[in-house]
Amino acid sequence: MVTNKYKKLAVLTLAALTAPTAIAAEKNQLTIVSDFYPTMIRNFNPYLATNLRTTTDFIYEPLVIFNQMHGNKPVMRLAKDYYMSEDLTQVTFVIREGVKWSDGTPFTAEDVVYSFKLIHEKPELDPKGMDRWIKSIERDGDKVIFNLTEANSNLPYEISTIPIVPKHIWEKVEQPEMFTNENPVGSGPFTEIDTFTPQLYVQCRNPNYWDNDNLEVDCLRVPQIANNDQLLGKIIKSELDWTAAFIPDIDSTYAARNPNHKYWYPAASAQAFMLNFKTPHPGNNEAINNVDFRRAFSMSIDRQKIIDIAFYGNGVVNDYASGLGKVFEFWADKNVYNKYKGFNTYSVENAKAMLKSAGFVDIDGDGFVETPTGKKIELELQSPTGWTDFNNTVQLGVEQLQNVGINAKARTADFAVYNKAMVTGTYDVAYTNYFNGADPHRYWNSAYHSRYQEGASMPRFAMHFFKNEELDTLLDSFYKTGNQEEQMVIAHKIQKIIAENQVTIPVMSGVDVYQFNESRFTGWWSEENPKGRPLSWAGVPERLLHVLDLKPKA
Repeated sequence: MVTNKYKKLAVLTLAALTAPTAIAAEKNQLTIVSDFYPTMIRNFNPYLATNLRTTTDFIYEPLVIFNQMHGNKPVMRLAKDYYMSEDLTQVTFVIREGVKWSDGTPFTAEDVVYSFKLIHEKPELDPKGMDRWIKSIERDGDKVIFNLTEANSNLPYEISTIPIVPKHIWEKVEQPEMFTNENPVGSGPFTEIDTFTPQLYVQCRNPNYWDNDNLEVDCLRVPQIANNDQLLGKIIKSELDWTAAFIPDIDSTYAARNPNHKYWYPAASAQAFMLNFKTPHPGNNEAINNVDFRRAFSMSIDRQKIIDIAFYGNGVVNDYASGLGKVFEFWADKNVYNKYKGFNTYSVENAKAMLKSAGFVDIDGDGFVETPTGKKIELELQSPTGWTDFNNTVQLGVEQLQNVGINAKARTADFAVYNKAMVTGTYDVAYTNYFNGADPHRYWNSAYHSRYQEGASMPRFAMHFFKNEELDTLLDSFYKTGNQEEQMVIAHKIQKIIAENQVTIPVMSGVDVYQFNESRFTGWWSEENPKGRPLSWAGVPERLLHVLDLKPKA
């Protein structure tokens, strides 16, 4: 006979044994696509470009998140406040109390100081070149004081993009530039690598996360997806919760298949053909370095047709020679826009006439023009394999160029190869998109400043190798003031230089493609709930705030 006492003990023992399994089974998982991977390698080093794209924000939380959709409004995270000196040469961050690393060690201002000393000592961990802005760093209790090399009103934002790592872990790493950080100790909401295979990893809740009370998502589930086509196969089956990828004819292929399938495409940044001013091919080099050829190239592009076919109507024609587009219309000099708009308007007749007047004529009768010195032109337009919207854009561009007598062909390559061709300056033309900020400086600076033509820090943006000292100086001066009227004067000078030189060939102002599945979670950002940029990709720190708004369905 079993007494009640032993019955109770047995029940308690059974509960203790089964509780962890039950809790594990109850974990909700948010399936997210944060990038495309041919295969996934376990790398959570936040300083390396090869890391898995849920490393920043989710393992290493920023000091501050600046909400770009709402005028860069600061949302405090690891820092509880920041302020600048009147002369804009000093930034002070006040570090939040009570924050712990995921291993339980207290997070302090010393970790911030250490992280910036790390990128100073190891420039290869500083692809953005942040160290050049920082003269010195001091700790004063819970404050970290950055003394700047020069005035810059945008430095609080830039500083907050640098990952903060735990000193007690990283100071023991002999080669941080080679460190894959397979079992990370972080400050963000998802630090525990619960599962990892080359096809899938699951990244779960940090038990010591300082904001756990506001977090209702237990884990991020990240499947290996190589390209848009593979994503499409999964998303239409409702296997994915949060994606930010091009989906052809989204209303019929995605939204109509399930009432929980939703999307929101807010206005986004410019896209353009980038021409390489130092291409090694002699005829192509002569052509690209001729401004009239670049203008004829631009007039040959039917921008609306590209939007309608390659992007299924999702985009707006960008006929601003400066690349500004409708997103930054507020900053546009209308006189500059109107003066150069014609060169960015589709016209086969005008393109052919400009080629002829500039000495580009068909010498050998093959239907394609040669250079004024008689050299052959055969432009290769490249885009990354699997980026179907870009691939289709390039194919349409080739057809349109051939239609005005410019010989061109399309080329697709793995993203790494596409990037390398730009870094090494061995390509002719590449189709690319750009990053936006709350004002046009981030786009212009990353796309046109000559400093980004050295090394691989931003290979997709400024690798046209056009250089202009006045343009560099103007870009450097934009954040020397916090006065918008003064910034406007600088902006007008910047766009004049870019426009009169037709440095790139703007095609469209794109949209931020973003899809969400309401079958498992609620609280999604949307056109009706536009709390910020909704993308799941790295480089959009607002995605952390987005996750904090999500709640699992009962």
